[in-house]
Amino acid sequence: MLRTFVHAKIHGIRITECKLHYNGSAEIDRELLAASGIAPYEQIHIVNMNNSERLITYAFPGEPGAFTLNGGAARLGAKGDSCLVIAYRQEEQFSGAKVLMMNPEDNSVLETIDYPAAESL
Repeated sequence: MLRTFVHAKIHGIRITECKLHYNGSAEIDRELLAASGIAPYEQIHIVNMNNSERLITYAFPGEPGAFTLNGGAARLGAKGDSCLVIAYRQEEQFSGAKVLMMNPEDNSVLETIDYPAAESL
């Protein structure tokens, strides 16, 4: 049986810009995408820690430090809001996940945490 498990999380990333008149998606620093294991154009869930808004969109590779809410998502946050970006995968057993803990000052990585695979729990 396939279950849905987290495979990547970017914790505490700050919104750098909101662009309402854009075709959608969330623009995220391309190096953060690579470090977290989130593929460009992969589905992501975003949780805004400032207002509890949640949304599903896709990750669009961006410039260093960028985390931009585009299109309708721009109405669900404001510049400076702290967010979680979460990506999931379907598998029979949890195979681990990478979590990036972010520096709110510049959206740089403070710490990387690896959630262990189920067989090592």
